[in-house]
Amino acid sequence: MSVMRRGLASSRLGCHHRSVSEAVLMIDDDAELAAMVAEYLGEAGFVVDTCLGAREGLERLASGDYQAVLLDLMMPELDGWETCRLIRESSDVPILMLTARGEASDRIVGLELGADDYLAKPFDPRELLARLRAVLRRTQRGPTGGEVGVPILRFGRLEIDRDARVVRLDGEERVLTGQQFDLVVHLAENAGRVLSREQLAESVKGEPHLPFERSIDVQVSRIRAVLEDDPKKPRRLLTVRGAGYVFARKQDADD
Repeated sequence: MSVMRRGLASSRLGCHHRSVSEAVLMIDDDAELAAMVAEYLGEAGFVVDTCLGAREGLERLASGDYQAVLLDLMMPELDGWETCRLIRESSDVPILMLTARGEASDRIVGLELGADDYLAKPFDPRELLARLRAVLRRTQRGPTGGEVGVPILRFGRLEIDRDARVVRLDGEERVLTGQQFDLVVHLAENAGRVLSREQLAESVKGEPHLPFERSIDVQVSRIRAVLEDDPKKPRRLLTVRGAGYVFARKQDADD
């Protein structure tokens, strides 16, 4: 972090909000780091609101309009894992987790709870900026392909609205992260075709250096928990042993 300048006058600590097109919420109890990140990202065109506690951050997120959340893992009041879980109960805002713990198990837990990306401390601010931009590209882009003029894909009781970036089951909206939605769209556009983990990772990762051990398996498990009637007996997103995954063309008995 030494490449960041120490001038903190323009950083906005506490919890002040602006309504802008590229607003980011940072939830981290390290005040100095939060200030430096806010200043660095501010120079790159973002407006960063910083909250030094998880509960304060959750309240701000509920009342603000943010395009992404930077979330610290190790916080004394409420850790990042639980905070991520609470966010995902009501929001699909992209979450980039920041932590001094770099074990693969921690990354996997974060992904299972719905995080979109993970960056270990200490980090180069240029990498943080690249990761943030990549996450925003994934979640803000329009339809990813498929049939021209068909923004809504339907599979029995399941409806995928690519323009609105919404998935509905029996007419009820189901919450997916940006990366999970992109996975579902890519699989649905290739329904009936087996896609390898490498193909799926390439379709959604956005940048060439966003690797996660078992990330596709973790995301598929998370998607099944949201979209399958019984995640242990999936009918929509099927595993093909040794090959990858396939999105079923026929998913319900009345198809």
